[in-house]
Amino acid sequence: MLYLSTRGHPDRKHFCDILLEGLAPDGGLYLPEHYPQIDDAALTRLRKAYHEQGYAELAFQILSLYIDDIPAADLRALCAKTYTAEVFGTGEIVPLRHLEDGLWLEALSNGPTLAFKDMAMQLLGNLFEYELKRRGEQLNILGATSGDTGSAAEYAMRGKEGVRVFMTSPHGRMSAFQQAQMFSLQDENIHNIAIEGVFDDCQDIVKAVSNDLEFKRKYKIGTVNSINWARLLAQVVYYFAGYVQATETNDQKVSFTVPSGNFGNICAGHVARMMGLPIAKLVVATNENDVLDEFFRTGVYRVRSSADTHETSSPSMDISKASNFERFIFDLLGRNGQRTKALFSAALQTYGRFDLSADPLFADAAAKYGFESGKSTHADRLATIRDTYNRFGVTIDTHTADGVKVAREHRGNPAVPMIVLETALPIKFAETIEEALGHAPERPEKFAGIEALPKRVQVMPADVLLVKAYIERHCQ
Repeated sequence: MLYLSTRGHPDRKHFCDILLEGLAPDGGLYLPEHYPQIDDAALTRLRKAYHEQGYAELAFQILSLYIDDIPAADLRALCAKTYTAEVFGTGEIVPLRHLEDGLWLEALSNGPTLAFKDMAMQLLGNLFEYELKRRGEQLNILGATSGDTGSAAEYAMRGKEGVRVFMTSPHGRMSAFQQAQMFSLQDENIHNIAIEGVFDDCQDIVKAVSNDLEFKRKYKIGTVNSINWARLLAQVVYYFAGYVQATETNDQKVSFTVPSGNFGNICAGHVARMMGLPIAKLVVATNENDVLDEFFRTGVYRVRSSADTHETSSPSMDISKASNFERFIFDLLGRNGQRTKALFSAALQTYGRFDLSADPLFADAAAKYGFESGKSTHADRLATIRDTYNRFGVTIDTHTADGVKVAREHRGNPAVPMIVLETALPIKFAETIEEALGHAPERPEKFAGIEALPKRVQVMPADVLLVKAYIERHCQ
């Protein structure tokens, strides 16, 4: 399997090369040259693999369709090392929970940092360590987080041989628990940089450094954000796991509603659907930062300035520039790299927007690719958290509440299960849970008193040169 850039660069690369690279040389994102197709017999094998051998075997069978430069025995061992009941709290790894008629929650937040990002990041840490050791190289990971990616990456990479992590985050814009998870880590290979700005400023810094090819090569810069194909690929697996748990036969369809700000989580669902997984709808749930909802309703993709990016009670989605969206648009435009480059490199940089409303292909977003969308507000989150607790005895976090609210509006055919992807455990957003329910959510014992631990973090302005200088100083 070879990989290409969404912006038309002529190079084709193998999986392990793009694993360590991040962005393509032309600033595009990597995608496989084609999506492997899952026919009825293959889906039956995957169903059997999950139910009889477990999530790790399901992951191996899906990943092996995309990875041909890691020996099969090694890849299977990496999956088995990653997806264990000890790490994820249950042998099912991603169990389904029935809420009400046709509505399910898929639990993705039982990992070390209590967020769905662990599902991919734990594998990514093991893949990085394996490949770097095989090459005898080191890697400096530069990332951006709006809350959960950072802690998931740092917990996955802490103490890993040959890896340093430089994680940027928006200063003061994460929950106290999220900040404490990251900033309390004292490992020498973990560096936290709090940027005076919003998440998009952090993301812009990561992209700017990645696009400085000389600096990137000199300091061996890689990325763990969902612009890294390996991370997105790992997320494809839990769509298959959700499907085989919610259905009994391969002629049944399911739909997924996904809280999404950066379009990475739901882009994995798009990949699963392109492979042939019987998905009826992929519903994007946004908060007040509704750039994705606006596109799927109108065809206009309009990024917002930092000043126009709302600070909300579902802060991991306080994003107005969705990095992974380029992957979907590339597919929507018939994999036309030049058109994709014109939109994401020229139009967005010049005008801050592009408009596909008059393009006949825009209708395919819903008709061919199954996308729908909706948004949620703080009041909606409070009402949904309260209702879910009062009726079902289930406490959900603020982002999952965005998903549940939007899912109820898009359920459609009652015979088609609607699966909401849970994004985090409620303790990560305790303040809003307490506002909704009048009491704090349950706190896992290992995180008792985490907010009071000493913090190790560097605050700096949103300046690419300052971040580069910091990396240089710590790579001597």
